Amino acid sequence: MAEIEKKAWPELFEKVLDGSKRFDMRLADININKGDTLVLKEWDPKTKEYTGRELRKIVGYVLKFKPDELIYWWPKEDIDKHGLQIISLD
Repeated sequence: MAEIEKKAWPELFEKVLDGSKRFDMRLADININKGDTLVLKEWDPKTKEYTGRELRKIVGYVLKFKPDELIYWWPKEDIDKHGLQIISLD
C-alpha cells in the first residue's frame, strides 16, 4: 500500500478533521488506490506555507473519470445546466 501526500486548504482540512467531509476530489494525476493512505498536509494559500498539521486517511474507494465520459451518463446540456456533485454515502 502506498502513502500519498497532498496539500489541503485550511477550510477543507478542518472539515476532514471534524468528520463532516468524508470525500476528496482531486486531479487524477496520482496513482492512488483502495487501501492506500492519503496524507493531507494543511497548506495556507495566503502565506504559501504548510501549517504543520496533517491527517492520514485510508482510501476506501476511488472513482476515476474524464469529463468527456460523463456524456454517456447524462446529456451534456444537463451537465452544463446543473453541474455535478460527488456524494459520499456513510
